[in-house]
Amino acid sequence: MSAILETSELPAVFDGVKLAAVAAVLYVIVRCLNLKSPTAPPELIYQDSALAHFLLKSCPLLTKEYIPPLIWGKSGHIQTALYGKMGRVRSPHPYGLRKYLTMPDGATATFDLFEPRSEHCIGEDVTMVICPGIANHSEKQYIRTFVDYAQKNGYRCAVLNHLGALPNIELTSPRMFTYGCTWEFGAMVNYIKKTYPQTQLVVVGFSLGGNIVCKYLGESQANQERVLCCVSVCQGYSALRAQETFMQWDHCRRFYNFLMADNMKKIILSHR
Repeated sequence: MSAILETSELPAVFDGVKLAAVAAVLYVIVRCLNLKSPTAPPELIYQDSALAHFLLKSCPLLTKEYIPPLIWGKSGHIQTALYGKMGRVRSPHPYGLRKYLTMPDGATATFDLFEPRSEHCIGEDVTMVICPGIANHSEKQYIRTFVDYAQKNGYRCAVLNHLGALPNIELTSPRMFTYGCTWEFGAMVNYIKKTYPQTQLVVVGFSLGGNIVCKYLGESQANQERVLCCVSVCQGYSALRAQETFMQWDHCRRFYNFLMADNMKKIILSHR
């Protein structure tokens, strides 16, 4: 009789375990997807100047609340993984010409040149000189998407390919790109200035590229000639603090550090 009573209670206990497991999974999903995180407009830090007011008036999107895609849009990890591996549903493929520049030490710098596909809104010749992120180049999906949008709005684009980053371009000197070398970017900018003497420049840098373009503009007053503005996207400001931060496990930082280091190792070993 006792055996019968025990077996009759097993289904109820088992159902409770299943419910607990489902609840635990749902809790992890909600936490990982940040579904409870509220949306808000970006926090803007700027100097109270006429230029700042002009930018805010010209770019009302800066003061609007960001509404991410449903379900997965609030998770930066999922956005990074999906876009890094899949890109957009229809990622654009802008057509450009690859230029080769021989550096004084024998290195071969390359950049891709994309002509505008419409007239600029103010009718002037404006060129975006773009420096991608670490180990990146003009064939990356985020660069192609950015260039395609810029072309449609009347901008010529010149995109630097970091030395050694393109798999089909061999190194011709015993060095590859670094975090502080502006030689290749400077050579690309000089080429644009000589080839298009009437053009004005908009300097754009992503991540590591933001460090390079800001360093380039600060190295010499002459480097700022014909530059309308500089846009630095997701730039790191302190290498020492970043090194400490990337060794932490919070927000999967150490995992991202491993992925970036592994990517750098692959590039270095491909040129050995």
